[in-house]
Amino acid sequence: MTEPNLERIPTRREFCACCARSAALVAFGGAAACGGSPTSPSGSSTPLASASGSVSGRTISVSLASGALATVGGLAITQTSLGNFLLARTGDGTVTALTAICTHEGCTVSNMSGSQFVCPCHGSTFNTSGGVANGPANRALQQFPTQVANGVVTFTV
Repeated sequence: MTEPNLERIPTRREFCACCARSAALVAFGGAAACGGSPTSPSGSSTPLASASGSVSGRTISVSLASGALATVGGLAITQTSLGNFLLARTGDGTVTALTAICTHEGCTVSNMSGSQFVCPCHGSTFNTSGGVANGPANRALQQFPTQVANGVVTFTV
């Protein structure tokens, strides 16, 4: 008969510590940087260009002359004292203005992928009219009526 290979048996404290580390890894491992979660960003999004906006009362004005909004299809974020807003140049004389607050958990939507806005927190994507293209968000972003005149878009919040 061969003698069994007896390695040192861990103490109860060592066993419990090991179990706690394993549980933490399982609980937080998938959430670390939203890496393996099905609701995490895909990693293919890029930060939105910033568009400077001015505020007068509750009206925001943003120039379309230069930057990301100079051409149709351009997407940008404007940060004002009234909040953060997403802008999409949808035509020569049309721009969509949306709140930049994700309807999932209130993160600031500040990224883009192709022609969609992307929440960097959990990966929700929104089309240029604010509709949900991909969750976990299940409600559209609030849209504001816009007016375009003389190369400036204005909207009231």
